[in-house]
Amino acid sequence: MNEKAALARLEERPRDLRRGAVLVRENDPQAELFILQRGMAMSYVLLDDGSRQILRFLYAGDMLAVSALVYRDSPETVVALTDCTVCSFDRSAMTGLVTDHPRLSALIMVMNQMEKVALTDRLAALGRTSAKARIAALLLEMRNRLRMRDRAMGNSFTLGLTQEEIGDATGLTAVHVNRMLRQLEEDGLIRREMGRVTLLNEVQLAQAANYIDRFEGLDLRWLPPAR
Repeated sequence: MNEKAALARLEERPRDLRRGAVLVRENDPQAELFILQRGMAMSYVLLDDGSRQILRFLYAGDMLAVSALVYRDSPETVVALTDCTVCSFDRSAMTGLVTDHPRLSALIMVMNQMEKVALTDRLAALGRTSAKARIAALLLEMRNRLRMRDRAMGNSFTLGLTQEEIGDATGLTAVHVNRMLRQLEEDGLIRREMGRVTLLNEVQLAQAANYIDRFEGLDLRWLPPAR
């Protein structure tokens, strides 16, 4: 079985989720992983004071709940941000993938390392950068992730997030998020209309955000050959 066929087997059980549906709940037993086939999701944890910290936004093509390979109980909640299609598979399916297709298993490790570094960047930003920089970095990250699926996409995209969700990802209140978005508009860096955001000056926006695109500049020459 070639790599494409092996990946296709992971997507044999699709199911649709409505926006707001909980796919995985924090601290619940979890033995399944998922491929996000369509739509957008997020993962978050609840803090002791009841507030929510969004950890990652998840896009079509991402593998969800990978922590099931290591932990019996889920360390995070995964929720559909839009109407989604997800494909579930048991973690035992990874045994054959690792054994028969080492390059695919290596690529899964690569993707998880990229997510880890991007999350580290965001955690550092929470304590070291301004509110405007955090919002700017989030907008750039969203555009870059969406562009991975659609290389023809320009600098305009549907935001698809509430100001509360942006705040929970950046450690800001919804009121502060609204203020920073307006400031980015006044600075001529973005434009908002009809639920879409257009990046008007990507260079200055990246400078304002101290942003590094962790999905560029990869060195994957070490990957084993396909089987």
